Amino acid sequence: MKPILLSIVIPAFNEETNIRLGALDKVSHYLESVHYTWEVIVVDDGSTDGTAQLIDEFSRQNHGFSVVHNPHQGKAATVTTGVRASRGELVLFSDLDQATPLSQVEKIFPWFERGFDVVIGSRSSRREGAPLLRRIMARGFMILRSFILGLSGINDTQCGFKAFKREQGIRILDRLSLYGSGHEVSGSMVTAGFDIEFLYIAKRLGLKIREVSVEWHYVETRRVNPIVDSWQGLTDIVAIRINAWKGVYQ
Repeated sequence: MKPILLSIVIPAFNEETNIRLGALDKVSHYLESVHYTWEVIVVDDGSTDGTAQLIDEFSRQNHGFSVVHNPHQGKAATVTTGVRASRGELVLFSDLDQATPLSQVEKIFPWFERGFDVVIGSRSSRREGAPLLRRIMARGFMILRSFILGLSGINDTQCGFKAFKREQGIRILDRLSLYGSGHEVSGSMVTAGFDIEFLYIAKRLGLKIREVSVEWHYVETRRVNPIVDSWQGLTDIVAIRINAWKGVYQ
């Protein structure tokens, strides 16, 4: 069996609508055209709709796709499960809704050849269709995380399109504190803390990070609460700063 170059980890929580609209079919159709070895791991995050049944059926009918079923623990635990189950030299985690089409991975590969350890997608100048409120929140969030955590130089921490060398990804995930395995969540909670903590740890470890502009299309997957989401984001940033002072990420 040939070594796998790319493992694609796709978290899934109550994604029945996107699956029925063909999101996974788009992934499969793209991968049929590539010339490198790959695998797709879809991790169900304890979905309460028809997601689990649909992804099981899809994996049976499509070579190279596999499914892992998790209790509902949120994105961090879901991604971690997928990465640990992966076999590729490189790992990409990508949102199931394909707001950033999988084909954008072609923009990422060259940077690994240049010695980078983590390569992330950026929507900084391509937030097509995003409401004004979301764009304002994103701008304010960028200023806060740069000031409190020193994550200057990274414009978009929240794009759901991140790739890394597998061994380095494991090092990062082993140090997660805010939303790692074992943390219980409720509903379709989506927190900014996971992506920020992931990148903050990567910088603490001295890994080389590259941000690459990718195609992105706005997909409304949940209702945004400006007050609740902004407060949660701020508390996550502060918690990461406190963890750093305590030496949690050593």
